[in-house]
Amino acid sequence: MRTAQWKDYELLDTSAGERLERWGDIILIRPDPQIIWNTPKKHPLWKQAHARYRRSNTGGGAWEVKKKIPERWKIQYEDITFQIKTMGFKHTGVFPEQAVNWAFTMEKIRQAGRPVKVLNLFAYTGGATLACARAGAQVCHVDASKGMVAWARENAAESGLKDKPIRWLVDDCIKFVQREQRRGNQYDGIIMDPPSYGRGPGGEVWKLEEQLFSLVEQCDAILSPNALFFLLNSYTTGLSPSVMEYLLGTILQSKRGGSVSSDEIGLPVTTTGLVLPCGSTAIWQK
Repeated sequence: MRTAQWKDYELLDTSAGERLERWGDIILIRPDPQIIWNTPKKHPLWKQAHARYRRSNTGGGAWEVKKKIPERWKIQYEDITFQIKTMGFKHTGVFPEQAVNWAFTMEKIRQAGRPVKVLNLFAYTGGATLACARAGAQVCHVDASKGMVAWARENAAESGLKDKPIRWLVDDCIKFVQREQRRGNQYDGIIMDPPSYGRGPGGEVWKLEEQLFSLVEQCDAILSPNALFFLLNSYTTGLSPSVMEYLLGTILQSKRGGSVSSDEIGLPVTTTGLVLPCGSTAIWQK
C-alpha cells in the first residue's frame, strides 16, 4: 500500500543504503538497510542536507549536523501536528508511512455511526491515537516509555486534541491487556505497533516472534462483539504480511467472521516514482 500523500514530508530520493527526506523545511539523510541499489545521487539536496545519521562500525551511530536545525520543529498531516526532532538510532518521532493506516482507522470510525472505543498498544508518539481521536473515537494510548507518552500528549495539544477523551498510560502492554480482560473492559478497535524487541517500564522483556500470537489472543478477549477492526503493524523483516494475515485469520476471522488482508506499506520516492517498502500491515475488519 502506498501511503497517503503528505505535504510536510517527502521522500526525495534513495540510494546506497540511505534516504534523502524533507521534514517540513529540514532535509535529513538517514540509513535504510533495504536500499541496496547504488543509483546516481542526482538530486541537489543530497549535498545540501541539514543533517545526516551515520552508523558506527561498533553499533549505533550519531547525527552529523551540517546546518543549524532547531531542537524540535513541527510538521502536519491533515489536521494533526507532530513535533519532530533528531533522536538516537536515526528516528525523528514519526513513521510517515503509517498515514495510510491512520486514514483507514479514521474512515472506519466515522462510518460506524456510533461511539467507538479504540486501544492503541505500543503507541509511540501518538499518530494513530490522534487520528482516531480526530475521527471521534475514545482512545486508550499505552506505551512503556514515559518520554514517548509525554511526547504524544504534546502532539495532542499541538493538534487541538488536548480535551478529547484520550487515556494516556505508561504501562507494559501485555500486563495492561491482561488487566483489561480481568476488568471486563472492551474495545471496538485495536491497533498494535509492536517492536521487534523491547522492555517494559518494569524491565519486562518483549520478543515479537515469541509473544505476538499470545498477545493477539489476549486482545481478542477484549474486542467487543461488534468490533470494527484490528490492525497489526510490523517492521520485522522475518514477519511477512502473509504470516500476520494468517495469524489474524486463525485468531479473529475464525471466530468473528469479517475479512483479513495484509500488505507491505511504503512511501513514494519523488525522483523515481517508485515505492520504498517500509514495513507490513495486517488488518481484520468486520
